[in-house]
Amino acid sequence: MSRMSFYQYLMTERNPNSHDEIAKFANDAFYDQAFPKNSDDYDEISRYLELNAGYLHSMTIFDNSWANYQEKLS
Repeated sequence: MSRMSFYQYLMTERNPNSHDEIAKFANDAFYDQAFPKNSDDYDEISRYLELNAGYLHSMTIFDNSWANYQEKLS
């Protein structure tokens, strides 16, 4: 069984009706055509977001969602 990418995990958090920061992040990432969808590498995704994701107003949101992702994998 292949490991779930971070993007695949993030898509489970989508909710257009939610005001939760992680849900908003997931909703915005869904529309980001260049998001590294197959990556499970923290540094690669973090670098991408810092340089390209104007929709993410705080990297803490990514860090929190990454922690949730890691928990789900274990």
